[in-house]
Amino acid sequence: MSNPLAIAAVTATLRNLLMTGISADPDLADVTVTMQPVDRARQGGVVTNQLNVFLYHILPSAAWRNMDMPGRVRNGETGVPPLALNLYYLLTAYGRNDDQVVPFSHHLLGRAMSVLGDHPLLFASDIKAALPNNDLWNQVERIRFTLQPLPQDELSKLWTGFQTGFRLSMAYEAAVVLIDSNVSAKTPLPVLSRGTGDTGAIVQASMAAPYPNLTGLILPNMQTSVVPGDSVTLQGSLLGGDQIAVNFDNPNLAQPIVLQVPAPASDTEVPIKIPDVPATWVAGYYTVTVTVSRAGQPDRTTNALSLALAPVITSKLPLAVKQAKGIATIALTSKPQLRPGQRVALLLGDQEIVAPDRAAQSNQTSFSAPVPAGTVLPASRRIRLRVDGVDSPIIDWTKTPPAFDATQMVTIS
Repeated sequence: MSNPLAIAAVTATLRNLLMTGISADPDLADVTVTMQPVDRARQGGVVTNQLNVFLYHILPSAAWRNMDMPGRVRNGETGVPPLALNLYYLLTAYGRNDDQVVPFSHHLLGRAMSVLGDHPLLFASDIKAALPNNDLWNQVERIRFTLQPLPQDELSKLWTGFQTGFRLSMAYEAAVVLIDSNVSAKTPLPVLSRGTGDTGAIVQASMAAPYPNLTGLILPNMQTSVVPGDSVTLQGSLLGGDQIAVNFDNPNLAQPIVLQVPAPASDTEVPIKIPDVPATWVAGYYTVTVTVSRAGQPDRTTNALSLALAPVITSKLPLAVKQAKGIATIALTSKPQLRPGQRVALLLGDQEIVAPDRAAQSNQTSFSAPVPAGTVLPASRRIRLRVDGVDSPIIDWTKTPPAFDATQMVTIS
């Protein structure tokens, strides 16, 4: 692991490595290796060979992002993973006298790439000597430099951001740098016994869930939703008990609705009937769970399934309304009662008309439906009420094949 000096230590070590390797070439003995921003690297009238090392990008290491450091956190302990980083450097070559006679920049960049090709890994001794007080040399993962070919469009974007003229350059990735977290690991005491009497885990010779579990819902007439008064059968396993409670939760309810039902004769089914209590229930989607109570055991609650409770239009249908100035006002009553915050819409044929927000709970709502220009009056349209994404029934399931309910109509004249 390493302290926050790790990034600077990589840059300093890279600079020293390149300086030593390049200056060994007699033709490049006058080279200087700088660590300046690209737009400031060639300032002050410098005419000698120069290689600039610029850290232009840092990314998290995907391989180490959520990995605990080996040897630092044992099984059962919780620690904060190290900050794992990949560093991206741009090596830019500037030739002597700007390559007026000899292409020294090409020679210089080739020499730099040769040095990194021969020394892709940074030695611990080099890192330790490059920067005082750094401990990057002590991390378990070695720092490796890898050539990063950049497409022409990425190079153009980089140099446009640098706001300076393009120079011969190559990019390298340095991976991985691990910066230690300052948050202490949580180290619980060793386990002395495994359960009462040190018996260990209780196992069963079955792949079935050991707790009550819901697997599906049986709705009447192959419907996708129910209405108040409908019967529903919850299917699952281990649903039998001394007391059975079915819980219905909806975001518009302050508390879930709990139905106490008789203990079923079968462990696999719980039959229930949705009460027709318009002021208590709301239309929309519910999450349904079953709580099973058995003597001498803690209460067990099953997983949750989704159930859609549809609104029912209670106005006398079919309905006849008159339009005025191209607007037809359609007033409806429905159950369950509508509450503030619910999204209520009238589906008039293929039109959706959204009702304004309501201030109080009620069973009445009104819609202002524009009559499209050119509509021949009187015009009959099928209607549905949509509350929080659940539509009122419009299909007559008593017929074979099923047909639209002929009463769910409004005539505009």
